[in-house]
Amino acid sequence: MYEHFFQCPYCWEEISMLLDPSISEQTYVEDCEVCCNPISVSLSFSGGELIGFEATDVG
Repeated sequence: MYEHFFQCPYCWEEISMLLDPSISEQTYVEDCEVCCNPISVSLSFSGGELIGFEATDVG
């Protein structure tokens, strides 16, 4: 697993998510651990390295 830190698009707090590098491209919704709002997460890995990450509000 790969831990990635970023800012929540709602409350702007720094949060982290555990990402699975065994799946090269992923898109899913996960709630912020601080404010509980849904965050749309899109990410990609290449050779086990994170090459793209985007976290946006669902609205």
